Amino acid sequence: MKITTSIVYLLIISLLTGCGAYFNQPFTQTKARIGENTSPDFLVKKILPSEKIIVGVYKFRDQTGQYKPVENGSTFSAAITQGGTTILLKSLEESGWFRPIERENIGNLLNERQIIRNTRQEYANGKKVTMPPLLFAGTIIEGGVVSYDSNIITGGSGLRYFGAGVSNQYRQDRITVYLRIVSTSTGEILKNVYVSKTILSQGISANLYRFVSLRRLLEAETGVTKNEPSQLAVKEAIDKAVDLLIVEGIADGIWRPKGGEAAIEYVKKAYMKERIDAEKTELYDRKKEKRRAKVSSGFGLGMAQIKGDYVNPTNQFGFDLKIKYSFNDPSFNIWGSVGRLELDNKDIFHEIFLTSGFNIEYIILPYEKFTPYLYAGAGSISKTNLDQSFFKFQGGVGIEYLISNKIGFFVEGEYNMLLSDDLDGRILGEKNDMFSRFGFGLNVYF
Repeated sequence: MKITTSIVYLLIISLLTGCGAYFNQPFTQTKARIGENTSPDFLVKKILPSEKIIVGVYKFRDQTGQYKPVENGSTFSAAITQGGTTILLKSLEESGWFRPIERENIGNLLNERQIIRNTRQEYANGKKVTMPPLLFAGTIIEGGVVSYDSNIITGGSGLRYFGAGVSNQYRQDRITVYLRIVSTSTGEILKNVYVSKTILSQGISANLYRFVSLRRLLEAETGVTKNEPSQLAVKEAIDKAVDLLIVEGIADGIWRPKGGEAAIEYVKKAYMKERIDAEKTELYDRKKEKRRAKVSSGFGLGMAQIKGDYVNPTNQFGFDLKIKYSFNDPSFNIWGSVGRLELDNKDIFHEIFLTSGFNIEYIILPYEKFTPYLYAGAGSISKTNLDQSFFKFQGGVGIEYLISNKIGFFVEGEYNMLLSDDLDGRILGEKNDMFSRFGFGLNVYF
């Protein structure tokens, strides 16, 4: 029964950590298929040009010189595809804005035209042989893949208990693509853009290693590794660069779409929205966005325990309300609170108190949804009849998760130190009375 439970436990964890990849393991050969669509939501697919642009592409190179990373030994295989020109030509065609013409292997094209001309002339019986002229490009596109950064993030997690274990590992690489369009008549660089794309690799595994009896050993192991294809990452980055090239060209008046001013305004509005979002996004897809408003209120529930002169303290219910104000620096806040709590020593002491406090808070990750924070301050604690009050210092730590930019859920722990030893009605020893609180609640940002 224990062995069966362990096996079920491993399978459940495997399902939770990577069910998508786990249940799509290839056990049979597959036929060739149409390539994946890497740019389904690009803006330019909704906007058509007033006239397609003839463009030449000579060479879109891998300028990284990066070899494929391996765990052991070395390899001379390139980290990314060397067929960047072919991918770029496909992206230009799919955009619907360009008429790409052959320039990478123009020598082959000229040789073939010469063969056609010679063959026709041989059978022309003295007639003049003509061929249609080659298209010339008003613009050419240059650029390349300029960087490949491997292992920008690596990590994982694992758990093992009595021979049963699971683990998860991941690695993230990053490529950067630059693209520019040049006028052939003047040599002016009309537009220059760059795009980055991450490449994710993940691996999960589960195993069991147990003695079912003195001389019988059970071993079981399963797992799957999933690597994002680098070719698709390059294709998606080039697709996005082409999309950005067209959108910025429309915004700057380099070329015009069908639909006139209405289409231009639509493109500008969508571009500015994406641009603002990009400016707020830092490396590792972290959003530098001021999510928390200057003024907020909070409500918390929790338990409190006295550390005084009596034994057997118990946890008792309490709640508090607070108003918070944020400075211009979003890392620092001030807030005031009032609350009610009970303190108890089993069968000895029990009292209801009212509390108040004023705190300075430091948010460690102010632009993140999930952040730890620290706070410290001073306040008072009084009996409900207000006939006796005590001054105190308090400090605490907590974590907050923003459900939305308006509502945050928090969990915190707090330690309160009094300047008196009479909180529980008994003065004994040299140490003052103290109490601790642990609770959770919601912050509402206005």
